[in-house]
Amino acid sequence: MTETTYTVTGMTCQHCASSVTEEVEAIDGVTGVAVDVPTGAVTVTSEGELGVADVRAAVEEAGYQLTA
Repeated sequence: MTETTYTVTGMTCQHCASSVTEEVEAIDGVTGVAVDVPTGAVTVTSEGELGVADVRAAVEEAGYQLTA
């Protein structure tokens, strides 16, 4: 298992967190997503290393930006 934390900008509420969670969970290999709205931290647990481009695309599909 791999756990990686990313920073997402633009989230302001639980609905934002739900949107990001839904999109990131759809990436193959993702087993869990935890979002902390105040800090923008999105922690992704996966079976192996994920491509940052895949995570960025999922976050952008939800309407937000991955900054780190």
